[in-house]
Amino acid sequence: MIGKLRGIIDSYGDDWVIIDVGGVGYHVFCSAKTHAALPPPGEGSQLFTEMLVSENSIRLVGFATQGERDWFKLLESVQGVGTKVALAILSVLSTSELTNAIALADTAMVGRANGVGKKLAQRIVTELKDKAPKFGGGDPALARLQADLDAPRPSAAADAVSALVNLGYNQSQAGVAVTSAINAAGEDATAEILIRLALKELAR
Repeated sequence: MIGKLRGIIDSYGDDWVIIDVGGVGYHVFCSAKTHAALPPPGEGSQLFTEMLVSENSIRLVGFATQGERDWFKLLESVQGVGTKVALAILSVLSTSELTNAIALADTAMVGRANGVGKKLAQRIVTELKDKAPKFGGGDPALARLQADLDAPRPSAAADAVSALVNLGYNQSQAGVAVTSAINAAGEDATAEILIRLALKELAR
């Protein structure tokens, strides 16, 4: 198995790169975010890779970070998510955005990726909800906030998220902003204080 490549960027395509390692050019598929993070041809770089072996082909998929590779493998564990869909998700969401979206059960955010409909987005969120906190990139406080949102009696944080959603912000935006407000004001802050601080965060 090939887990990492370090070499010179040779050329690019829409969703792939060729990296020259000791005179051997490796054709590597990648997400749009990894593609954009790589240097121009002629410069050195490295990619964390996953080798995909099927009956008819052997392909390499490359990632700018180990975290992105971990998320790719986790996404592929969900029924209905293949290589194309997993890369589409990682092309529109960073690993931290994906972690936050799943922690907050924000199916609309996950559904921004090409090929991800409502049902598949819901399946991804449901199946990965308990696994996502094990992966870095998100704010751990979001998991606590999600517990508040699920509670029968809403907390001040949950009320603040609800108010922001009513103002037109999506669940992930609201959750991240309220989490930032909690970190600044403390967990005993009132909903009014959290809303005010969250709005300041969103206005940046």
